[in-house]
Amino acid sequence: MSGTDSHAALAVETDDLTLSVDGVDVSVHATERRLFLEVESVGDALRVARRLPGDAASDLVVRELRLGDLTAEVRVRGRTVAVAGADARPGPLSHRLGIAPAEVRLAGAVGAGYGGLSAALRRARLLFA
Repeated sequence: MSGTDSHAALAVETDDLTLSVDGVDVSVHATERRLFLEVESVGDALRVARRLPGDAASDLVVRELRLGDLTAEVRVRGRTVAVAGADARPGPLSHRLGIAPAEVRLAGAVGAGYGGLSAALRRARLLFA
């Protein structure tokens, strides 16, 4: 870091990692500029979100992601439901839900919810077949 840099570069280097937040397993993996947080269901994503620190801490994390030119994606069943950091583009829905500067991806959330419902129905059919 040079004398003119106000922040150290932020980098994420990890092999696959699993965290547990409020009993929910969160699978974490990263590429060069993206951090992926994967959970099993939309309900799990909401449980984890409720356990996150308040606005000041969340704002700090988002600021550091942006300064490091990094993006974090929250994924459910392989579908991105929320994005924070450099590539987040919060729209009216994000502001209405109070999650801006993070971006909610409605199509991802609906698709993940539908995928979860479909999987539950398939399991129920197997039980009663």
